[in-house]
Amino acid sequence: MSTFTYTVSPEIFNDHPDYRRGVVIFRALDNTRSDARLTDQLRAAEQHLRERISGNPAEFPQIAAWRDAYRRFGAKPSEHRSSIEALSRRVLKPDSLPDINPLVDIGNLLSLRYILPAGVHPITSASMQVQLRKAQETDRFLADAEAQPESIAPGEVVLAAGSRVLTRRWTWRQAADTRTLVDTRCVFFDIDGLAPTSQGDIESAIADLIELVSQYCAGECLGHAVLQAGQASLSVQLG
Repeated sequence: MSTFTYTVSPEIFNDHPDYRRGVVIFRALDNTRSDARLTDQLRAAEQHLRERISGNPAEFPQIAAWRDAYRRFGAKPSEHRSSIEALSRRVLKPDSLPDINPLVDIGNLLSLRYILPAGVHPITSASMQVQLRKAQETDRFLADAEAQPESIAPGEVVLAAGSRVLTRRWTWRQAADTRTLVDTRCVFFDIDGLAPTSQGDIESAIADLIELVSQYCAGECLGHAVLQAGQASLSVQLG
């Protein structure tokens, strides 16, 4: 029986004591079935976001918190935007997000509905031990599947499996070899919160996620947790 382990390094909480990351693990999924009802929910979430953010999205509290966090590890938020800021700006143009596949669409739906970063990663034999931490000299990131992996300056916040970086700049960009595809059957979701996003917001998003995945992808939720200072890891048996 294989064990999947997810950890947030103490150094992240040292810099951001109020940070929380919801993690949810699923297996035996069917990611092949498009459904107009999911698309309708995505359109409704886009419209709701446009009603909530009427000015500069960089000044909206939940997005401004991520810009401040990026500055702390040396990123320029105007050049490397958090996933929720990039997604919000796209919707506010206004553009409609494309249907990619149910799991990716559910991640986008949660992001817009709760105005927070949410993403999905496949679980493979190369990503059984995952950690959110600061980058190290040996870390490498595959930005393009046809290019060589690139190095990363130490200190950047990354999600990594060993020295293989899955996501750069906390929530900015996933590696080219971490795409969730129609044949993906086992995944973990990240749901991120910095104040003013609350523990309750993260818990509500997790409950919403479990219901959405059950409805549109079937499968089984193996476990979930809100990782925070004092509870920084989660382990589940994948079977």
